[in-house]
Amino acid sequence: MNNVFFTADPHYGHENIIKHSSRPFSCHEEMDEAMIENWNSVVTSTSDEVYILGDFTFYSKILITDPENIFSRLRGRKYLIIGNHDRKPTLQLPWTWVKETYFLKYLNQEGIWLSHYPHRSWKNSFHGSWHLFGHNHGKMSPHGKSFDVGVDCWDFTPIEFETVRIKMETLKWTQE
Repeated sequence: MNNVFFTADPHYGHENIIKHSSRPFSCHEEMDEAMIENWNSVVTSTSDEVYILGDFTFYSKILITDPENIFSRLRGRKYLIIGNHDRKPTLQLPWTWVKETYFLKYLNQEGIWLSHYPHRSWKNSFHGSWHLFGHNHGKMSPHGKSFDVGVDCWDFTPIEFETVRIKMETLKWTQE
């Protein structure tokens, strides 16, 4: 069986994210190469699935990096949940699919709500479903059965479903 991974907010090619998120890199080239190496160290098969919860690259009028070059170097079947910085050059990459949000049902009985943005309530949240998000670069605490899967929280590496499952066991469902 293939492995399933989650990540968010790599911001490939985004020089200023290093300063904004206190990333331990001297330049975007160093950051990009480290994240590609980290990705390929855990995503080892072309059949592994990786759900990217937004901001694959950083959109600006002048692209610092070639999204296609980055994309082609990353292993696995890649799915994109659109983030606020994902624009045409990113959306045109050969993703397995691109969606605004997605309810992933086959990994666990309750389902997992995937979104770039954190939600206080989500599909089936009152029935035990989980929620994975990005956007906040580790600056938002988990809420109920939800947490940030962004690279800033997980050593710039996608996290495997089993890690998500173990983390969810530590979180309590809440109606607040």
